[in-house]
Parts: sequence; C-alpha cells; structure tokens
Amino acid sequence: MYNKFEDLEEKISHLEGRLSDPSLMDNQKEYQNVVREHTQLNRLNELYGKYKKVEQEIEGNNTIIHDLKEDSDLREMAREENEILQERKKKLEQEIRIFLLPKDPNDDKNIFLEIRAGTGGDEAALFVADLFRMYCRFAENEGWRVETMSSSPLGIGGFKEIIALISGDSVYSKLKYESGVHRVQRVPETETQGRIHTSAVTVAILPEAEEVDLKIDMNELKFDVFRSSGPGGQSVNTTDSAVRVTHLPTGLVVICQDEKSQHKNKAKALTVLRARLLDKMEQEHHDKISQDRKSQVGSGDRSERIRTYNFPQGRLTDHRINLTLYKLENIMNGKLDEVIYPLIDHDQAEKLKKVQ
Repeated sequence: MYNKFEDLEEKISHLEGRLSDPSLMDNQKEYQNVVREHTQLNRLNELYGKYKKVEQEIEGNNTIIHDLKEDSDLREMAREENEILQERKKKLEQEIRIFLLPKDPNDDKNIFLEIRAGTGGDEAALFVADLFRMYCRFAENEGWRVETMSSSPLGIGGFKEIIALISGDSVYSKLKYESGVHRVQRVPETETQGRIHTSAVTVAILPEAEEVDLKIDMNELKFDVFRSSGPGGQSVNTTDSAVRVTHLPTGLVVICQDEKSQHKNKAKALTVLRARLLDKMEQEHHDKISQDRKSQVGSGDRSERIRTYNFPQGRLTDHRINLTLYKLENIMNGKLDEVIYPLIDHDQAEKLKKVQ
C-alpha cells in the first residue's frame, strides 16, 4: 500500500505549479478541485512521513537489540520503546487507511438545515426552535455562518418549519448524520400535572448545490407571489414579497418569505430548490446501487427515529450506535462534539470492514 506514496512530494510539487498559474483562476471549479487535492495530498504526506519516522525508530531499536548480545539497560530500553512505537505504528496505519477511504463528494460542502415539527403540536414546534438554537450554537463554535432562508414562526415562540444555510469548512462532513426523526420527552410548560409528553421533529441535511452541480430549466418552474404570513406584528409584510417556487416535473415546492424583497426571496427559494433537487437525485441513485443504505449511519433516511432527548433525566440517546449521554443541557447549548464524533468513528469503522 505504501509503495505508491513515495512520489507524493512530486505530485504535490506539480499541483503547486498549477496553483501558481494565473490562468487557473479563470476556472473557479477547477481551481477549487486543485486546492482540495493539494490539501489532501499534503495531509497524506504528513501522515506517511510520521509513519516512516516510526518505522526507522523501530528499525534502529531492533539493531540495538540485535547487536547487544547480553542483556543490558540499553537493550531493555530499546525493547520497551519498541512496544510503544508498535502501538503508534498501528494507530498511524489506521489513520492512513481511514484517510484513503472513498470520500463523500459532498463532505466539503455547505448545507441546508431543514427542521420541521412532527407529532406533538405546540411542543413539537417549540422543540424545532430548541434544535435550531442548538445547531446555531454548534455552528458558532465551529466558526461557521448561519443564514435563515425561510421560516414559519408560531406565536408561542416555536416554528412549524425553519430552513437555514450553514456555510463554512466541511460543514456537511460533520452534520450529515443529523437527518432523521428527533424525539423529545419533557413536561410542557402548559402541563399542570407534571406529565411527560413525547413529541417529534424531523431534520434534513441537504448539501448546497452549485449551478455547476445542477442546472435548472427556468421553463420548468412556476412562480407565485403573495404576502408573507407569521405570528403578526412588524414581521408580516404589507406587500407581495413572499415567493413560492414549484418545480413542475417533480412537484417540489419551496416557499421563502423572510426577506422584505421579492427578488431576495426568489433567489433564496432557487438555492433551496437546487439543493432539494440534487438531494432527490442522490437519494434515487443510492437507492438503486446500495441495498444496505438504510443500515448505514449516514443513510439520511428522514423517517428513521435516530435520537431521543429526555429532559427529566438529562439524557440523550442516539439509537443508531446505542450511545447514551447524561449531558443534555450541554448538548442543547451546542456542545455536539461528543455526539457527532462517535457517529463519524462508527461510520468509518463500518467502511473499513468492507475494504479489509
């Protein structure tokens, strides 16, 4: 496996030459591809460099063990150091194997986060707001940017639905496992007898689609404009600024009404529609080629109950990997690392089983 790594520095040098070519900037997609490949090869070269160094240190210790015929402190130290180095070598081999796993082409993309109230009435709508706040705080911790694209607020402080664009470094790679049904168990504020209610919301994570990924025929779109709706007050426009876009071949509908400008709402609606169309195409593609898609952590099945948030016990359970954490308050405040990284590790482990 490692023989092909010997010319990594030559490949990196070639890519650096391409990046210094001003003409490459004229093709932004190709430029981004070269930047991405350069970054990946640099990281692989760094890992391989560490691996070679450990191998050299093990070989040096083996020479000491072989040359010193009689037991000595130096020989014993070399043996002990080799035990530690062998463990480090195994970890580096694992890192390299994981790094070489086929990459999800969407991992580096921004995402559309869509959260919708399901069963549970007002309590579900309130939990939509809670989950959105949780993801916003996580995004802030990651240095990502959140832009609300569309929302349907209710007077109680919740949302029937909210859609946001989250942009930053490798957003999809970390949030792609969030798609599915999120169940909440807690006592609503309006409950006088202290009974626990169970509600549910659905979360969908869609990679942002660029125009180069998917071109939309404008003749296949139907546009409707109307006055935005909401809980009342200043947030309701007095002009026909809300936009509904219908993609006639698929029947997909997107409504955007958060902006006061019809032009801005139309632009936002088109970006959301493009992402939904790309997601639909990818779902259909995966369903055709992958029989075990639903068994994978990253299947993106919107109907699967993936997580339970139990507030009375302060407990979060991710049902896909049997993960239970009694840190619900921290998690709802955006500390999602302890949930997301075990999901990533599990997915990588499953993929490694298939290539070994």
